[in-house]
Amino acid sequence: MAATSAQEPGQKPGQKPGQKPGQKPGWMRLIRALGHRKTGFMALFGFASGLPFALFLGTLYAWLSEAEVDLETMGVFSLIGLAYAFQFLWSPLLDRLDIPLVRKLGKRKQWIVVAQVALGIILVSLSTLDPRTSLGWFSLLAGIGAFASATQDIVINAWRIDVADEEAPLDILSTVYQMGFRLSSLVGGALALIIADDIGWPTTYAIMGGILLAIGIAGLFAPDAATTQDLIASEEELAELRQPGALTPRVRNIALMIVGALWAWAIGTVGVFMVRSMTYLPEDRPDPTLFTATYGPLIIIATIVLPALIAAWLVKMQREGRHVIGPEDVSHVRSARIADHLYRALILPLAEFVGRMGWSLVLILALVLTYRVTDAIWGTFAYPFYLGELNYTNGEVAVASKFFGVGAIVLGLAIGGWLLTVLGRMPTLTLGAVLAAATNLLYADLAIGGANMQAVSDVTGFTWAVMQFPGGSERLARLMITIFAENLSVGIAGAAYVAWLSSIVAKGYSAVQYALLASLTLLVGTLGRGALGQMIEERGYYEVFIFVTLIGIIAVVLCAAEWWRESRLGRRSGVVAPEVAALPAE
Repeated sequence: MAATSAQEPGQKPGQKPGQKPGQKPGWMRLIRALGHRKTGFMALFGFASGLPFALFLGTLYAWLSEAEVDLETMGVFSLIGLAYAFQFLWSPLLDRLDIPLVRKLGKRKQWIVVAQVALGIILVSLSTLDPRTSLGWFSLLAGIGAFASATQDIVINAWRIDVADEEAPLDILSTVYQMGFRLSSLVGGALALIIADDIGWPTTYAIMGGILLAIGIAGLFAPDAATTQDLIASEEELAELRQPGALTPRVRNIALMIVGALWAWAIGTVGVFMVRSMTYLPEDRPDPTLFTATYGPLIIIATIVLPALIAAWLVKMQREGRHVIGPEDVSHVRSARIADHLYRALILPLAEFVGRMGWSLVLILALVLTYRVTDAIWGTFAYPFYLGELNYTNGEVAVASKFFGVGAIVLGLAIGGWLLTVLGRMPTLTLGAVLAAATNLLYADLAIGGANMQAVSDVTGFTWAVMQFPGGSERLARLMITIFAENLSVGIAGAAYVAWLSSIVAKGYSAVQYALLASLTLLVGTLGRGALGQMIEERGYYEVFIFVTLIGIIAVVLCAAEWWRESRLGRRSGVVAPEVAALPAE
């Protein structure tokens, strides 16, 4: 069965994605969608996705510090972040493999439930260990937990794309997912630190494990996509590879050998690095930062760029009728089932995407690489800027960034979800790009004293409100209102970006295509952080914020180009794009 685009079916001319004919967009439709069963489970799954991420990559270091684990050993735990960075490497398996005994739960749900239950058990098990005396088991369980968490993320993203329909639109599901993720990051981060002071780390992690176990059990009752293909391709699906017009087995196998070798190299490289890091003496361990910066881009090239070029070559040959099976050759075609399964797992997701997008793929990749560039790079330098450059205290940064900032992101996500229902996907995506670029100028003002942001805070009465609380000050109000504006913009842009990214992948290949596109932010982060850090040292924060603003302007231009492309595509197919239909008549 051919994969279909993630765009909701049955959309009428002038109709927003997920909007029924005659149904008015806005808050009421958003509220109705939030009450849908799928949306409720999406919130749970988003929470389950963000909680282990916070516990394994943030809060765990506080526990290890309290247990007086040395920094050299703690550095090994940073390796578990590679599971998230390179999660796309095993995404093809999740599109094609079943789990024995639980396959009846559904294509996506079987992996979600198993991952969540496994994570709950791992967190509870960690709570029974003392990192000072059982560091080996502790690190092993943390590593397995990160792998299970990254696996869960892959399948939850695919589930969101597969189950979207008119009652639970993709845009709203994407927004709700991010809201759940952000809230759980707060629970697993700041809240976990607070309650650990009273009840201790073991009990805190046991509670968090219990939450994930409860979500895993609740996930048994979640809906699953009824229209997507089975994980193990049926005989009928494999037979499509042997029909007239399909590429010959010889050509497919050549492409498969090349792509398979590239993926095997990438997986082997990451595997060898992990083994060396976990088993070698501290002085002989490889540098994780250097590895990511050196091999990260190469792995992206080996698993995305080169396979995409090969997929484009295959699509071109098939369209031109070269090296294809003729009607007279069908009875003589022989191909190995294992090779066919591997071809469907590794090649077809890219071939489908390249064939559907054509040269528009260049625009899409450029937009993916630039839209979230600020988020991908800036996070590393935020605390040095707040604490070192501006001389705020840890407490002030915690209040402004962790509590107030997370609330601003959630509010931004809510506004972004509403804008998606009112304006449509592309106007909201473009607006998010404009806001994300503009808010860098607010930080540029902070870098040279913050006079303008202080004036805004004073005029709006925000300074007065902050000073009513213990520890409140003018300079804290200035920081809080800047972080509020930026995080509000991040929420709006994030809601639009995930909705757009989810909409351009195909159902049936959603796990692989989404994971591959999302992993491109790794390329931006690894290449950009070193250069940006050097630029900060040489020129200061102000010029860096101006530079990042210019990159944001490029993203705005690319959004406008993608908006035009989608509108043009809608006109060609006889469907008026919702953004075009929303324009007033002349």
